[in-house]
Amino acid sequence: MRNEKSTEAIAHAIRSRVFEHTIRNNGGYLSQACSAAEQLAFLYNEGLNLGPSTMPMIPPPFSGVPSADNPDYVTGAGYNGPFDAVHDRLFIAPAHYALVAYACLIEVGRMAPEGLEMFNKDGTSVEMIGAEHSPGMEVHNGTLGIGFSTAAGLAWGRKRLGHTGRVCVFMSDGEVQEGQTWEAVQAAAHHGIDNLWAIMDVNRQQCDGAMDDVMTVGDIATKLRDFGAVVAEVDAHDLSAMRAAAATPHTGRPLIVLAHSRPTQGMESLMSRFPRLHYVRFKSDEERARMNLEIAAELGIAPVKLEAH
Repeated sequence: MRNEKSTEAIAHAIRSRVFEHTIRNNGGYLSQACSAAEQLAFLYNEGLNLGPSTMPMIPPPFSGVPSADNPDYVTGAGYNGPFDAVHDRLFIAPAHYALVAYACLIEVGRMAPEGLEMFNKDGTSVEMIGAEHSPGMEVHNGTLGIGFSTAAGLAWGRKRLGHTGRVCVFMSDGEVQEGQTWEAVQAAAHHGIDNLWAIMDVNRQQCDGAMDDVMTVGDIATKLRDFGAVVAEVDAHDLSAMRAAAATPHTGRPLIVLAHSRPTQGMESLMSRFPRLHYVRFKSDEERARMNLEIAAELGIAPVKLEAH
C-alpha cells in the first residue's frame, strides 16, 4: 500500500512534524527523527507490503492490559494493516522512537494529526515510550533487545503456516549491546528463517551519550555475519541505496540492513548539544527560540509560533 507522496517527501515531513512537536512541547526525540526518517518512510511507503489500517484515525484511549476481563483488547499493530497470510508485519523494536513512528503514520495517512496531540497524556494510547497498545506497535519493546527475537518467532510460525507475508524489524544499534539480539540472529540463521529481515539505525548514539563511550560494540557487520545473517550496509539517508539493500538475496538466512545514519541529519544546529542527543529538552527560553529559528531554516519551513509567557 503506497502513499501518493514520495518517500523523500515523507521523510522530510517526518522531521518537520517531530521538530514542530518538540518546539511546542519543549522536548522530544529530535535526533531519532534526524537519523531514522528515511528508514521509516521507506518501510511504510514502499519497503513493506502493508494492507490498509484497521484502526481509527484518531487513536482510542488506553483500554487496559490484555486479560480475560478485557476481551476486546487490541494492539496498536492494526495501524500497520491486517493480520493475514499475505501482508507483512512490522516490529518497531526501539520503543523510544515512538514519536518518529507516530509522525510517520500521520504522513502516510494511517493516523490523524490530532492523534499526536494526545502524546504522553494520561489515559491515551499514544505513549512517549511506545507500548503494545500504541499506534504502530505490535508488542512492548521498552526493553531494548527483545524486538528481533520476538519477530523471529513470529516469522518462524508464519513460515510453517505457509504465509507469504514477511516479518520486518526496525532496530537501533544500541540493541547489539544486548545478548538476546545475538541469540536471536543465531537462532534465525540456524532455523533458516529467511522471511525475516531488519533495518538497523546505526547512529552510534544512546541514552547516555555516544555508544563508544558507553560500551564499544566494534564491527557490527562482521559480527552479524559470523552469527549467520546476511548483511548489507548503506547510507541511511540514501534511499536508492536502501532500496537496493532491501532487495539483497538471503535464502535460508535473515537479512539485516545496517543503515549508517547521522543523528543531526537535516538539523545540524543540534551539534551544539553533541553528544547528548538522545532526548532534547531546551535549557532556556533563549535556546528554544534560537533552535526554533535555526532548525526551521535548515528544514525550509516557517518557525513554530510560540505563545508569549
